[in-house]
Amino acid sequence: MEPILTAVAAWLDMTGIGPWSRGSALVYPVANTLHLLGLVMLVGGIGTVDLRIVGLWQRLPVADLSRALTPVAVAGLVLMVASGVVLFAADGAALARSAIFERKLILIIAALANAAAFRRVWNPHMTRWTDGAPLAARVMAGASLLLWLAAGASGRWIAYG
Repeated sequence: MEPILTAVAAWLDMTGIGPWSRGSALVYPVANTLHLLGLVMLVGGIGTVDLRIVGLWQRLPVADLSRALTPVAVAGLVLMVASGVVLFAADGAALARSAIFERKLILIIAALANAAAFRRVWNPHMTRWTDGAPLAARVMAGASLLLWLAAGASGRWIAYG
């Protein structure tokens, strides 16, 4: 993955995003704050839905909760991608060589694949889950929660790796 990330970092420098993100005292801290806000929106939104599917808050209809909170989670993901590009551009060459950063990207890819598979397989059936979700759906929801939390934690650990 390092050659791809190195090429992306070079491209961000060529477009001016890299120098811009490094050249201002405000850009990096604002991008970092927006990245954290995106994480809160993503994990808060989809994490609540995941916990409901796993078995908490049985009185709340899972389909309604998902319909209400999935857009919040998606908006958080979009915010994280946009701010993440700025954060990566500030130190792309070093991040391209970071094993922790690579693990974070792998966790994000796994979480997105899990989310896509869940939506494809289970979304049409959620309105019928009055007595709880099937075991496979609960396992996927638990995996979603763990994957997103691990990706977020990996992002925090980059500075120490």
